[in-house]
Amino acid sequence: MDSSQRTIPVFGMKCQKCVARVSDILSAFPEVDKVAVSLEEGSATLSFKKPDPPDLAPLLTALREAGFQTQAPAQSASMPCSESEKKSNERQRLRFAIRGMSCASCAATIEKRLQQKDGIAQVAVNLAGNSGQVEFDPQILSAEDVYAEVAAAGFTALPADDLQPSDPEADRNLRHLLIATACALPIMLLMFFPLFGTATLFVNALLASVAQFTAGLDFYRSAWTSLKNRSANMDVLVSLGITAAYGYSLLALFGLLGDGATVFFETSAMLIMFIRFGKWLEARAKGRAGAALHKLLQLQADHAVLLDGEQERKVAASDVNLGDLLLVRPGEKIPVDGVVVEGTAAVDEAMISGESVPVSKEPGDEVTGATINCTGRLVVRATRVGQETVLAQIVRLVEEAQGDKAPIQRVADQVSSYFVPAVVLLSLLTFIGWYLLSGSSFLFAFQMAIAVVVIACPCALGLATPTAIMVGSSVGLERGILFKKASVLEQISRLRILLLDKTGTLTSGKFQVDEVCSYDDVGESKVLQLAAALEEGSSHPLAKSVVAEARSRGLRWEGVSQLEEIGGQGVRARQNGATLLCGQQRLLADNDIDCSPAGNDQQRLSDAGKSLVYLAVEQKLVGIIALSDSIKPNATTVVERLQKLDIECVLLTGDRKAAAQSVAAELGISQVEAEVLPEQKLDVVRKYQQQGLLVGMVGDGINDAPALSQANIGIAIGSGSDVAKESGDLILIGGDLFDIERGIRLGRQTLLKIKQNLFWAFFYNLLGIPLAAGLFYPAFGLYLKPEFAGLAMAFSSVSVVVNSLLLRKMKSVLEGIGR
Repeated sequence: MDSSQRTIPVFGMKCQKCVARVSDILSAFPEVDKVAVSLEEGSATLSFKKPDPPDLAPLLTALREAGFQTQAPAQSASMPCSESEKKSNERQRLRFAIRGMSCASCAATIEKRLQQKDGIAQVAVNLAGNSGQVEFDPQILSAEDVYAEVAAAGFTALPADDLQPSDPEADRNLRHLLIATACALPIMLLMFFPLFGTATLFVNALLASVAQFTAGLDFYRSAWTSLKNRSANMDVLVSLGITAAYGYSLLALFGLLGDGATVFFETSAMLIMFIRFGKWLEARAKGRAGAALHKLLQLQADHAVLLDGEQERKVAASDVNLGDLLLVRPGEKIPVDGVVVEGTAAVDEAMISGESVPVSKEPGDEVTGATINCTGRLVVRATRVGQETVLAQIVRLVEEAQGDKAPIQRVADQVSSYFVPAVVLLSLLTFIGWYLLSGSSFLFAFQMAIAVVVIACPCALGLATPTAIMVGSSVGLERGILFKKASVLEQISRLRILLLDKTGTLTSGKFQVDEVCSYDDVGESKVLQLAAALEEGSSHPLAKSVVAEARSRGLRWEGVSQLEEIGGQGVRARQNGATLLCGQQRLLADNDIDCSPAGNDQQRLSDAGKSLVYLAVEQKLVGIIALSDSIKPNATTVVERLQKLDIECVLLTGDRKAAAQSVAAELGISQVEAEVLPEQKLDVVRKYQQQGLLVGMVGDGINDAPALSQANIGIAIGSGSDVAKESGDLILIGGDLFDIERGIRLGRQTLLKIKQNLFWAFFYNLLGIPLAAGLFYPAFGLYLKPEFAGLAMAFSSVSVVVNSLLLRKMKSVLEGIGR
């Protein structure tokens, strides 16, 4: 092998997505020239830019932090991908806009058609968002095939980019509303003031015909499409209602129903007008429900100032490439994600974190595209562009969440599939009951039957869940709270136990060395030197703090060889022919090293809540380094508030039990899971799940990936730099602990709105259909004319959407938490 190449083992890869992830991690190191990752061999071959390869420790650490292992795992060790995930990762996900849907039955028709197509694994059609998303096998079919299948069902599929906040549906319904109104109002006027004498009825017939075959034509087209697909949507009911009223009046006008038959053209015209009015309001409300996401898209910078040597060149933001140097002046948007190379400034990151206080940035700090430079001049090197930027990842995740279906929606979908045939049957029974059984007039029975057809509304059922999901996820988005699935918003409301990873979640993660104990005639400085030599390449918080302390004391140290990390316990290496061990007490115990020289130091420091790092040279304990990690200022308050929400908090840490209990007591937490190795966190989650509990876990979205994936609700906090890699179901970009409570409260409120919407949708139909059928007429004289039944139907959908929009009031509630 070439001297500039090294092959390292990588365990835990299960699919090509894992291979790509490993390749990306290793390629990010500047000293690496090329990377070749083998899934079959479980290894990565690295080619370096210089003949002498650098220390591999930082590369190995980066892989372990991403959830992979660099030594053979035990049989029970968790892997980043399960078999189901492996199959899922071989698929592609496609999101697209859909035009032409009018109700839940339309969405069901598209779903049914796509589910029957070979190569499609999952389908979700969102009526509220006028969109759909599928998971498909790209080896069997393409995106064009998916679009063609939607078109064959009678609808139009377009790329997701064609989704607009003010969907053309609203404008189209407004045009149809104006036409219907221009026809219906004169008919009403002419009913009372027959200005054209005997010809007035023919004028009404002409106006009704115009309304019927312009503003009402879409109902017929949609109904025909639905019937061709062997289903029945809401437009089938509307078409039946307006055709019955218009057709009866037309036959009566020409005397085909006998002398004295009543003409009521106003019914069909007003039906169309009222339904179009409701559709217009519904479309506008649906646009508002998804407006937050489109508003976020508009935050993207249009252009960038490219530095080419001494020259400044203005280019489109889409033309920026990785590594480009960009100039960002005060008041300008940062065009893409990058790292500050020169200058200092305060940057407004409210669009990412929800916090309005600008964050100070200096050379070496990361900045996010679309955030605003408030004060100074910055030179930024582009590190993520296009679809890889944080903003693009956030938009993609929110789109997928809004297109997902919550489990509670299945009830509405099942009811909707039988709804229209049942209503048609009820309409026939109504006519038979009034005309044949009660002896009422044909016209009265006929109008009752029409009223039943037009008052029934599956739309409200279909909109109940997705509109609430859209608004809830949008409110969260504005606070930097991302729900990756619709089911999370539903499940989080039932959360009863929450595992809180200590380091970096409840504590600052920035340790400081408080005390160094030395033994076997080894001085304090020597202990720090040796520990720093071993820990220099590690990114573990304790290791970083040990190295920082050694540097602050002006210490220097020799390099080590044969560096090996030992499964979450510490590291082993050689220096000048001697074997060194540095890490937890368990590491020394497993290597039969006697720790008795430490005397009472271990107990004293552990009781004080310190984290201990042990150092051994040639099988002898030579030192203990005691470190402490400060609890975040608001951690105790957050725990207290979570407990008031009836959520039991459990502290999860790798610290010794005494140290863990000391921290737990300070936080007010009674349950502690201590001395837990990283790979054991998943087992702790399973332990609580086996007790029948719905378990949540808060931790680092990448380091704690297996445990977060196992938890019913995985909450990744403070990892906003690459949200697409997060394993959590709920991602808190800003890192504010109060966002945990905000996310839970938002989930609970969203589920409440869904339940309210479903209640009103069912209640409306259960009350409205009997009222329209005339069941209250004999006792109370209550009944509905067909046109007013149509108005009631239109407003049922609007009321559901408006109720969902009331969720936006949660924005002020969330802002008040922690203030």
